[in-house]
Amino acid sequence: MLRFIVRRLVQLVPILLGLSILLFAWLRALPGGPAQAALGERATPEDIQRYNEAFGLDQPLIVQYFKFLGRALTLDFGNSSRTGRPVTTEFLERFPGTVELTIFAMVFAIGLGIPLGYLAARKHGRWPDSAAVIGSLLGVAIPVFFLAYLLRFLFAVKLGWLPGSGRQEVRIEATHITNFYVLDGLLTREWDAAWDAVLHLVLPGIALGTIPLAIIVRITRASVLDVVNEDYVRTADAKGLATSTVRRRHILRNALLPVSTTIGLQTGLLLSGAVLTETVFAFGGVGLELRQAIANRDYALLQGFILLLAIMYVLVNLLVDISYGLLDPRVRVR
Repeated sequence: MLRFIVRRLVQLVPILLGLSILLFAWLRALPGGPAQAALGERATPEDIQRYNEAFGLDQPLIVQYFKFLGRALTLDFGNSSRTGRPVTTEFLERFPGTVELTIFAMVFAIGLGIPLGYLAARKHGRWPDSAAVIGSLLGVAIPVFFLAYLLRFLFAVKLGWLPGSGRQEVRIEATHITNFYVLDGLLTREWDAAWDAVLHLVLPGIALGTIPLAIIVRITRASVLDVVNEDYVRTADAKGLATSTVRRRHILRNALLPVSTTIGLQTGLLLSGAVLTETVFAFGGVGLELRQAIANRDYALLQGFILLLAIMYVLVNLLVDISYGLLDPRVRVR
């Protein structure tokens, strides 16, 4: 197992290097450049030249890249041109919100997706199966921003059942220790703050979790249908094992192997920043901050956030590979 993990870690190095090159080249190709973004539209050519000389932007691109890579290794991405604060500090403040939203969305998707997928497979060819297939297609087809606006209008504006924006009610005097608002409320025993933070997660979490829910339903259904026809399942039935035992130990356990991979990949995608969902609900995570950075041409923040999110996504995929190797020993020898 250790050799398997080391091999996966070594494979991450060229991936991250290639990503850093693409990110560096893309940001340098954007109109205006970092100097124009930092100094504003009224900056004179002389101001831009002095800025480029001060930050080494007049040097060859290869020199700039290696300097950028050296700073990235120490998590030094400079300061945001909009707030003047270090990019890493901004990320550490915003990322907990995205993590909370991702956890809620994936709990919603997994909690409904696996039972619905299993039910659809058990009722193959009947109306529950057809309903699950049609529902999963709709879940993938409906744009996230449309569903987000629909949920906000119905449950926040018209009915007033749930909050429609933010991470927490501003009138609540909550103590923030970790910037995970739900966890902070539990740690400080401020139960009203924790519950309010949970309520603020419901609508964006459902909107964000709809696509993963649809995908998990489809993958679970297909996987269960494949496993049901395996020889070891027929053998278990022939030996007279209880139906519940066959379903739990032989069908569901083996069917969840590809589902676990899907769950890991979807979690990594959601952690990469839900720009549309966070924008609709004004949810203070990395997605909303990325949108503001694009609007303000905040190159330093864009560069740092994208690279840090890419690292998070790669690490989540690494954990998925390791978990899959633990669940299925055959993966480790391939």
